Amino acid sequence: MQFVDVDYLLRPGVPDDAAPLISFWLEAAENDGRPIDHEADIEQLIERDPDALLVADASGEIVGTLIVGWDGWRFHLYRLAVHPDWRGRGVARAMVEEAERYCMRLGSHRVDAMVLEGNDLGTGFWQALGYTLQPDWRRWVRSLA
Repeated sequence: MQFVDVDYLLRPGVPDDAAPLISFWLEAAENDGRPIDHEADIEQLIERDPDALLVADASGEIVGTLIVGWDGWRFHLYRLAVHPDWRGRGVARAMVEEAERYCMRLGSHRVDAMVLEGNDLGTGFWQALGYTLQPDWRRWVRSLA
């Protein structure tokens, strides 16, 4: 991934980010109805795909995250979160633009963003970036734990 230095640095997540990420997501992300996150799962994601987790880091503090999942066919963007004090500064846009460049470098022509129903802030953000709702799809999930 490319690195961007503004008031923050965009960097890949590292295993030491696991515990701070859980705290960050509790404060900055929409977690209603989501299974509880575990440090081991974050560490496993980073070990399996070191470029899958993009972190916006301001002097050692996590101020934004985006997970870039690749299934071999298309990319999925999820867990986009920006600390409330950092919203409106372009952090989310910078993370998405970096993720899109990463996707294109790997040859992808398609990317989707997962947004929780009722997340008006997220919906408006993705629309502003040119993403459109795909109304004929619904996500079906099943817990394996």
